[in-house]
Amino acid sequence: MKLLSFLIPFLLIGCGYKPSSVYTKKVLGNNIHVSVQISRTDPKNSVIIKDAVNEAIVGRFDAKLAEKKDTDIDLVVSIGSVSFAALSYDKDGYIISYKAKVVLNASCKTNNGKSKSFSTTGEFDFPIEANSVISDSKRFEAIKYASADAINEIISKIAIMGIMNK
Repeated sequence: MKLLSFLIPFLLIGCGYKPSSVYTKKVLGNNIHVSVQISRTDPKNSVIIKDAVNEAIVGRFDAKLAEKKDTDIDLVVSIGSVSFAALSYDKDGYIISYKAKVVLNASCKTNNGKSKSFSTTGEFDFPIEANSVISDSKRFEAIKYASADAINEIISKIAIMGIMNK
């Protein structure tokens, strides 16, 4: 067992494996400026998404959020759309679960002038009480988790940019 726990990391390192965070960090650098464009129709969701983006950047990559002039990259995120769809019904025909879907538009611009824009989608399924409406707390929680899913996709696309530029 000890031999196996030593052998697996040795094989991964020996074959040139690098986690995607290495490539993402290569593109993002150490100082990142993140701006989330506030939606006039849904400002509360914009704040939730901004917090989720900042948490992902700081938590996953140990990067620093900085002013635009001091950064290696500028990441601009805006809400494309937020929607809810019924997923399942109880025996009486009442909705008992929903799917929240968040579409985020992102633009990534580096100091050397390279720019890339893309759209990502995040989803989150959640239950509700039969014959009731979605409460604000459930709605915000669903948007937060669906946004985190979309942000994971943004980070994956940035990692792919790093792999293509190596």
